[in-house]
Amino acid sequence: MRRTIRRLLVTGGAGFIGSEFVRQGVRRGYQLVVVDCLSYAGDLKRLRQVSRDISFKKIDICDRKKLEALFQAEKFDALVHFAAETHVDRSLKDNLPFIRTNVLGTQNLIDLSLKYGIKSFVHISTDEVYGQSLKGFFKESDPLKPRNPYSVTKTAADLLVQAAIHSFELPAMIIRPANNYGPWQFPEKLIPVVISKALKGQKVPVYGKGHQIREWLHVSDCAEGIFLVLEKGKIGDIYNIGSCFERRNIDTVKTILKCLGKKNDLIQFVPDRPGHDFRYSVDCAKICKLGWRPRVAFEDGIKSTIAWYQTNYQ
Repeated sequence: MRRTIRRLLVTGGAGFIGSEFVRQGVRRGYQLVVVDCLSYAGDLKRLRQVSRDISFKKIDICDRKKLEALFQAEKFDALVHFAAETHVDRSLKDNLPFIRTNVLGTQNLIDLSLKYGIKSFVHISTDEVYGQSLKGFFKESDPLKPRNPYSVTKTAADLLVQAAIHSFELPAMIIRPANNYGPWQFPEKLIPVVISKALKGQKVPVYGKGHQIREWLHVSDCAEGIFLVLEKGKIGDIYNIGSCFERRNIDTVKTILKCLGKKNDLIQFVPDRPGHDFRYSVDCAKICKLGWRPRVAFEDGIKSTIAWYQTNYQ
């Protein structure tokens, strides 16, 4: 049975995945209030095409006073929480912003959601909370074994939500997506870095020998899965979202170079980052039972993503 949701708060809605969710939400007819602090990875241009259809508030989720004023004024039915520091490399250099936003910011949202009677709270976690897997697929019931500062803070946020569900009956659900890719991704993650470097004719850095394996999920498929959980998911449950498409990083890099008509001699192997997880892959049977399936094949998604970066390079 589909939930009736009118007023929806989206945190981190000017980010990569959050903005895709917002664009889809407008098409679905939701009344959307978008909160984002517009850090280096936030960009209002992502929301330009729907700017007249949403209400945007520049608020840091760690600013409890401003956040509470918003909850008092808007009377939200539901909340989808994307806002986070997300880049592993940055967390290895300075983890304090990750602790602040991912842990303290999430706790602020939990507290205010309980205080103001939010009916549905969807927390966007990550497959990295499981740690690495050399074979098989992570199920939602598997233990959490994060291995870098970023994934540790996301695990902490995940567990805070679970604690609020069990201790205070927070009407929450948790989503753990695989690696997303697609248009508008900030050029610090693998795929946009490779595309942007190759377009400039610059060397493309690849950690180690590039044998790490990632499961790639198109951002539009991810957002559709989140809507399905928001509308039909079971309160208190956890849902993985993946594509079942795995590929070594070096093969992904070579695919991009081939699509751009570039030679593999642009590849530059660099020292591996500390604690680099070898493989992530998730079991999506649970969300598939709700009726979700990935629509975008990697071959099509990577071509359209490359085309988007070529058109929107500036």
